[in-house]
Order: sequence, then structure tokens, then C-alpha cells
Amino acid sequence: MLHSKQLLPLALCLASSLCSKGALGDVTLPKILASHMVVQRDLPVHVWGWASAGEAVTVSFRDESKAVTADELGRWSVYLAPGKAGGPFELTVKGTNSITLDDVLVGDVWIAGGQSNMEFAMRQAATAATDLPKAANDRIRLMIVDKVSSDYPKTDLTGKGWIASTPESARDFSAVAWYFAREIEAKEHVPIGVIDSTWGGTVAETWVSMTALGADASLASVFASRGRQIDREPTALLEDVVQKRQIAEAKAQGKPVPEFPWHPMLNMWAPSMLWNGMIAPLTPFPIRGVIWYQGESNSIIARNPAVYYRLFPTLIEDWRRQWQIGDFPFLYVQIANFKSTPVEDWPTIRDAQLKTLEVRNTGMAVTIDVGNPDNVHPTDKVTVGNRLALAARSIAYGEKLEFSGPIFRQITTENGAVRVWFDHAEGLEARNGELTGFEIAGPDNVWAPAEARIEGTTIVLTSATVPQPVSARYGWANSPECHLYNDAGLPASPFTSVR
Repeated sequence: MLHSKQLLPLALCLASSLCSKGALGDVTLPKILASHMVVQRDLPVHVWGWASAGEAVTVSFRDESKAVTADELGRWSVYLAPGKAGGPFELTVKGTNSITLDDVLVGDVWIAGGQSNMEFAMRQAATAATDLPKAANDRIRLMIVDKVSSDYPKTDLTGKGWIASTPESARDFSAVAWYFAREIEAKEHVPIGVIDSTWGGTVAETWVSMTALGADASLASVFASRGRQIDREPTALLEDVVQKRQIAEAKAQGKPVPEFPWHPMLNMWAPSMLWNGMIAPLTPFPIRGVIWYQGESNSIIARNPAVYYRLFPTLIEDWRRQWQIGDFPFLYVQIANFKSTPVEDWPTIRDAQLKTLEVRNTGMAVTIDVGNPDNVHPTDKVTVGNRLALAARSIAYGEKLEFSGPIFRQITTENGAVRVWFDHAEGLEARNGELTGFEIAGPDNVWAPAEARIEGTTIVLTSATVPQPVSARYGWANSPECHLYNDAGLPASPFTSVR
């Protein structure tokens, strides 16, 4: 039980936070409501903030005004009528003081979340020299959320606010998200706002609310992993000291710098802490959908990668429940090919991502062909962004187009062979090499490489060493050779028929 002396600092901290938001003074707004923002079209426009308790606040936008009174804690909130894409507009908030937000556009808002491959900046992309000089587009608005962890859900963000896309503002923005926005704005002809809320090296559970994690007993291993990490932290900190000394000595002596395993900070792997600090403050702001690129850090075998089968759908369901605007599109990247190390299991993460397509209104961009086997951060981000945009154009915008590579449906066995059936399988073909990466197994579950041939929209697999095959898999390695595509030029996802 917390004693009064322990509670006092927390109470003072919360009181200070409320005062800084104007709970005892001027009307204030959260950081996400700012000049140059994009608000979501066709949904009620939510405006909220803080003021003195009982203060009357009036919000005006697009020839509509609404009045509200701040509650006893100084909080207020109004919803204005939805509208079509357009702008720029002014939005005004008046209480004892007046706030004017200018250059406000109405269009579609997307959250870009995940770890380092989503965080990966435009200036680092292989195409930066070509595309950054042409990045000026006033109809694409960008916002980067500062890295903040928290023990409880924050009500506001820290960051620089909204800014139009320019060669300067796009430099440090997510390359995948920027290419996604460029494609969607060009195809849909509406303003696009993208909020970059990412943190490299993070695990999925830190982006899920504690309520959602705690409600599912099948996620218990998340907390067991956290416990082991905390227990080992004193040793890890001592190792850091020794390793830094060895690096400094090597540099001083002109010797090769030694390499050591990466040691994540405690807060960036803590269950729910980045949800609390970087996502919860966004949830009152209506959006069109989410693009997501994460999973590499959950591949560590000691952390039970198989929990991702349940953890990732839980994340999606949790975000949708918290936003309270329905099952918005959640589009994600399947992790690419990378040699990694024997202590990581990338195939299981990819398969969990594949199985997550069973969740409604989801789409997956396969990137097994555009990774770098020797670098966890491949620099081809334009392909990734464009493939996410293909999924959005179909799932979010209703265009009739092929947006996915071949997706495993089922297998059937026949005369000592396995036939693999796919969805999105028109025009199956091998590109940039032979049909490699297929394996089959018999009842003994011993896998052997398989010869593969295309028959229409199916693949037939055989192996002289497996006379009675009962299962099949494809691309089941950290960095497999995969050459199966459909006629839209989109690669097939790795898979296993074993559930």
C-alpha cells in the first residue's frame, strides 16, 4: 500500500501537469491540435483541451460554432460536424483567452508506428538523393512524436507539431511513411497527414495498453520476459561499463573496435510504456488508419516469438478499441529477409504476421525480396511504402486492384505430392531465379527441400526423400531465397501449413 509520503510527489506531479495545461488559467490545447494540421474528413471533428474549472469555451470551425463548459478538473471537449476534404481553414478556440489555428486542412490522417524500419529516416533511404529535393508538397503534412515512455497513459505529447512536407521537414521523417503519403495523396487527391510515432528496437508489447495485456492469460510470457530482463539489469549495467571501457581502449590503441550484443534500455521494452507515452495521447484524434512496421525485436527465441501470434492481433484490437471509431484499416509490413543470428526466429514472426490477416480490415506488405541479408535496416523504403499504399488503395479506399502477392490458403495431398493453393495467385511465376525455398515433410515432421512446379494458381511439391508428404512450407529461414510472384509483380509470403 502507498503511504501518504509516497503519494504526495505523485499528486504534486499530476497537479503541476494540470496547471501547465491551463486547468487553473488560460484555455490550452493538446500538441496534436495545432496550425498546419490535417483533420480527418467524413468524421466528427474532435476538439478538446483544458481551462479553468467551469470556464465557458467556444470552438469555431468551417462556419460552425459550439460552446462547452470545462468540468471540475478543467477538461473540455466538443465535436463539430464532419466535412469533406478541403482547406485551408481557421479553427478558433475562445475562453478567457483566444487561440487561432491556421492553415488547417481536412483530409486523411494516418498513424505510422513501429520500430526502427518505420523510424528509418528519408535522408537514409537509397532514393533520398533523388526524392528529397522534390519533397515539397503542401498537401502532405507531417508530425513526429517525441520518444516518451510513461507508467500511465499521458494526455498530451511532446514534439514539434505539424509541418508541411518540404525537403527539410521530410529529411528526418519516416521514409516508409513519407513514400506511403506521397502515393496516397497522388492517387486519392486529398490532403494527407501522417503522424510518425516510432521508436527503434522496441518490442510489440510496449505499444499495447496494460489493460489489454492483462486481460489475456495467453500473454503471460510477456510479463515473464519482462521479469527476466529486470532481474538481469544489474549485470547488464556492469557489462555496459566494461564494454565501453574496452571500446575506448581499442580506439586509443588504434585497434579494431570490439562488438557486443545490444542492450535495450528498460523503458523501451517495458509492457505498455510506449503506448502510454506515445499512442494514448493520439487516441482522441480521429484517423483514417494505421501503417505499422515492427516485429524484429520480438524474434528473440528466449522471449518466446510464438506469443506474437496472439500479441500482434491484441495490439490491433486494442488500438481500435481505444480510438472508438470502428475497425479502421491497419496495414503492416511483414519483416524482410535478414541473416540475423541463431538466437532469433524470424520465420515465426513472419508467420504470425501472415496469420494476423485473419483480423478484419488488415493488409500486409510482403518485403521478403527487398531486405538486405547483411543489414537489418534495408535502404529500399520506396518499395515498402508503395506496397503499403497498394493495400490502402484497396482496403481503405475501395479501388479494384491487386494489392497482395500470393497468400497461402491450404494444401492438399495427392499421389506422393503436395499441392499448395493460394489466394492472389493469378499469373504465378518465378522471378529473378528458380522456384526455391519450398520444403515438405512426412508424418515424422522431418523437412526436406522440395522440387516445385507451377500449375495454374497452385504449386505442386515433391521430394524423393518424402514419399508421403503431409505438410509444406516456404521461405522458412531468417533470410530465405524467395522467387515466387504473381502477375502484379508482388512476392508471395513465406508460410507453413503447420498450425
